Amino acid sequence: MLGYPARMVSFSIFFALGVWFLQQQTSLPSLPFLWPLAALPLLIPYHAIPRALRSALILLGAAALGFSYAAWVAQSRLADSLPDAWQGKNITLTGVVAELPRLHDKGQRFAFAVESVQTPDAHVPQRIQLATYINEKETPLELHAGERWQLTVRLKQIHGTSNPNGFDFEVWALERNLRASGYVVRKDSPNVLLGQDTTPAYFIEQTRESIRSHFQKTLGDAPYTGILVALAIGDQASISADEWTLFTHTGVNHLMSISGLHITMLSGLFFALTYWLWRRNIALTLRFPARKAATIVGLLAALAYTLLSGFEIPAQRTLYMLATFAGMLLWSRNIALSQLLAAALLVVLIADPWAILAPGFWLSFGAVALIFYVTGNRIGRVHWLMEYGKVQWAMTIGLIPPLLVMFQQLSLVSPLANAFAIPLVSFVVVPLTLLGTLPPFEWMLYLAHEVMVLCIWLLHALDSLPIAVWTQHSPPIWSVGVGVMGALLILAPHGFPLRWIGLILMLPMFLIKPPVLEMASARIVVFDVGQGLAVSIQTQNHTMLYDTGPDYAGDADSGNRILVPALRAMGVSRLDRLILSHDDIDHVGGTRSVMAVIPVDVVTTSLAGDHELLRDAKRFERCADGQQWDWDGVHFEVLHPAIDSTAIKLRDNDQSCVLRISVGTQHILLAGDIEQAAEERLLQLHTDKLLTTLLVAPHHGSKSSSSESFIAATSPEYVIFTAGYRSRFNHPAPEVVQRYTDSNTQQLRSDAAGAVIINASAAGIQLENFRKTHSHYWTHQTPIEASFIP
Repeated sequence: MLGYPARMVSFSIFFALGVWFLQQQTSLPSLPFLWPLAALPLLIPYHAIPRALRSALILLGAAALGFSYAAWVAQSRLADSLPDAWQGKNITLTGVVAELPRLHDKGQRFAFAVESVQTPDAHVPQRIQLATYINEKETPLELHAGERWQLTVRLKQIHGTSNPNGFDFEVWALERNLRASGYVVRKDSPNVLLGQDTTPAYFIEQTRESIRSHFQKTLGDAPYTGILVALAIGDQASISADEWTLFTHTGVNHLMSISGLHITMLSGLFFALTYWLWRRNIALTLRFPARKAATIVGLLAALAYTLLSGFEIPAQRTLYMLATFAGMLLWSRNIALSQLLAAALLVVLIADPWAILAPGFWLSFGAVALIFYVTGNRIGRVHWLMEYGKVQWAMTIGLIPPLLVMFQQLSLVSPLANAFAIPLVSFVVVPLTLLGTLPPFEWMLYLAHEVMVLCIWLLHALDSLPIAVWTQHSPPIWSVGVGVMGALLILAPHGFPLRWIGLILMLPMFLIKPPVLEMASARIVVFDVGQGLAVSIQTQNHTMLYDTGPDYAGDADSGNRILVPALRAMGVSRLDRLILSHDDIDHVGGTRSVMAVIPVDVVTTSLAGDHELLRDAKRFERCADGQQWDWDGVHFEVLHPAIDSTAIKLRDNDQSCVLRISVGTQHILLAGDIEQAAEERLLQLHTDKLLTTLLVAPHHGSKSSSSESFIAATSPEYVIFTAGYRSRFNHPAPEVVQRYTDSNTQQLRSDAAGAVIINASAAGIQLENFRKTHSHYWTHQTPIEASFIP
């Protein structure tokens, strides 16, 4: 029979399994049926059934309890939503800027707590995400944390892009209880500042904003001011994309914002200081034990730092773990480390059932479990430096499986980088930065910045090594499980037999490649990038990318947010060709991010030769009618523009590269943003090559494209409109949709279908609607989806 510690650990694990299973569902269950199941094992008389069976039923009850609880929380959140009828309409409301506004080059983004709605009959969720945009004709609208405003806004339901290995904005928003998004309307709409809310939650946000302003004023244009801001108040948006790339490549990204490590370090520092001082006062020690007093102070320090970070989800997890540990100490319970971790797991999932979906959840609990595994229950004491080295070794080996499956990359220089970055950042930069938030000690910010300069210089030196980062495909799930067992075997205590077998168990993650396509077949992914276009084409031995989607805001673009993660997971380590159809930001906005990470053999484009995007290209050529090549039995041909198109006065859209892909008798046409002038040219010169199985609609279905004669000539079985959800361009145009309907063409929209995955062979093509095949209960389904194929 299991002892109490094992039962507690087992209960927590099964509760977590129930929570995880709920998050995999496509719809929420009926709750009244499930709650009694969770309590049923507790109602059975103790001696009525064998103990083993009773234990099994209790564990099943724990799983049912986790499932039911997560479903109840989800149902409560989803109940508060924006009605369809109020999407895209002006609504006047009053509320408070609920958090530190995030700054970007186009304006601000912030959470807004709605207090009242002035527009008659309008319903708005209690918490929404808003944005403001800079307009040259108007004075920028600056909002600050804790301010109460009356705003006119235009909202839409929470809707994110849906792509393989992509970020799920919809569950991110649900976890943070953001139930609608939109922007502040400026034109003909007065937006009035009504005052300041000084309740404790908003006072904390105001403090955070004042600290950010204090740092920016003190350090000015110092290059790493943003990093110090992130370390002080958790504003990760202050760190540039290039800096995040450096930190990821060197494996120190967990250090460069308010992380669990910093919170734990600060809490430990206050614990040690309080313990040392308390023991020196006999009266205090007799009144209250020094260890318990230090525990309370350490927990309060962790709470203060977590609040200063904006009470973000990763910081909350650390706080809950420390609170669990503190509670056990204050309760005077001598518990096993496994029980402590199990209790923390329960607390975290009760506070946030969606935490189990976050990579940080698995990495943080996995890291703590590894530390316990390599340091707990050992006989004798070792030098602290040896202990530190052992922990770093455990992190390096033990986190390989989750890092490969979540990010498809490993930092090979991470042990070296963390060896100096952890002490420099955690014990020097963070304390100096926090002291620098106080006006008398602002000079310490200069010291912190100089230490950060040294740290960044060392990280750049490591990143410049030719073997700094290992990138690969996403390993099969079964190989990850085997790899975890291999890592645990390698990290087993000295004397444990056959530890070397662990290396063999980890090999499948690296050696088993994704299935290779057959000859004369292609896998084409039309990504869901919002308002824009990006398409990947894979054959047996080659990969090409057609356009790179839009630039979003700040350092975010479709390249680093969507394309690089997807291509990396596919096992794409280089691109044989990158086609940039024309110079529109919604087609080339992600180019820099893609080319910075994935080598490109040749860029084919209609862009001018001196275009800034081509400066780092190894080789580029103009896109021109007549170019042809064959890859693995798949034929590619460029149909437009003309060779001398630069001398012809064409609109930029009509300069788009038009690519025809032929797999046997199946033809796919990528038409960029061509409009009717370019369509007429194709009809005159290439009528015999326009018959198409699948067409990516010209110019996203704009009314200036897809003429009746072009549709008749292409006669597609399927058409895909790449459009943003409720985009201001209103693509596709209703009249264009009607033309394709009249031609009996089956239609898909990327905002409704998500990414469309096309498997083409001589036998035909198969389509996958990613939003439908990878749907969860929180996945937003648009009303228009019913009119398109599954």
